[in-house]
Amino acid sequence: MSDLNDPRVFFAAERTLMAWNRTGLTLMAFGFVLERFGLFLHVLRRTPSAAGRDTSFWIGIAFIALGLLVMAFSIVQFRRVLRTLKPAEIPQRYCTWGGVAMNLAVVVLGLALLGYLFSEL
Repeated sequence: MSDLNDPRVFFAAERTLMAWNRTGLTLMAFGFVLERFGLFLHVLRRTPSAAGRDTSFWIGIAFIALGLLVMAFSIVQFRRVLRTLKPAEIPQRYCTWGGVAMNLAVVVLGLALLGYLFSEL
């Protein structure tokens, strides 16, 4: 528990949440690029699309899943930090769930992306 009674503690925790969000988005973007690069190589080699799930597909999927895990874990960590803060450390009438809602929305959309990638042949 913090004894600073300073709202900067809360804002530091929120900045950390957003930094983890950016990290997760970067991992997901990198994974998507890897997955699509494998598709591009198949087009260049003129191989049948049925053999489209090679190593780049699975590595890309792993990066996307890692990004989703990072963002989900950052939500848990942020909520843990919020529970340790005193009311004086959170500005009055400040929306504490905005960052969590954004991270959660990205996680849901990332799961939809994974579903799309698996459904596409």
